[in-house]
Amino acid sequence: MIRVLLVDDQALIRAGFRALLDGEDEFEVVGEAADGERGVELAAELRPDVALVDIQMPRLDGIEATRRIAADPALTETHVVILTNYGLDEYVYAALRAGAAGFLVKDTEPEDLLHGVRVAARGDALLSPAITRRLIGEFVARPPRAPLTAALDSLTNREREVVALAARGLSNDEIAGRMVISLATAKTHVSRAMTKLHARDRAQLVVFAYESGLVIP
Repeated sequence: MIRVLLVDDQALIRAGFRALLDGEDEFEVVGEAADGERGVELAAELRPDVALVDIQMPRLDGIEATRRIAADPALTETHVVILTNYGLDEYVYAALRAGAAGFLVKDTEPEDLLHGVRVAARGDALLSPAITRRLIGEFVARPPRAPLTAALDSLTNREREVVALAARGLSNDEIAGRMVISLATAKTHVSRAMTKLHARDRAQLVVFAYESGLVIP
């Protein structure tokens, strides 16, 4: 059972998402919040698998709510998915840097939303290759940040290769095939790289890879 928290100031949006999720046996909506501050409180209390969080909300916006959830050691298994009306914008990029696992546009198809929640619950980045390319093109093609380039020194050559492939949107299976290694080995490399870089999930690996200059758009 995938436990979901809804955080959005629009009651109609929450009701629609709840009806969709409750209609599937594998999902359970465990709580709702109409502002970011309450969302953070409920996340700490309920410890959901996935928190669907709107960006623009009263009291506390979705970016700061995401940052607080991601910073809570007790919520390492809670994955934040940002909900947006605008597709790719600077807010989404900021949310990814704050610790979001990915994002969904509010008018996405129902099956795509359900799939997105499943992907986030597994701990995978909710960033398809096409979305990743657009994200990079719009927001991440910036000069490398010195503190991040220094962090590259902590990675082995194999780990750098894995991070670069993950940043291009490849799954663990695809990384294993590209590098001609076992799936278990690919997962180990990804896990070790995330630990060394203090990355919460694969979405943060994507951001790191481009901001550090490891991958050049």
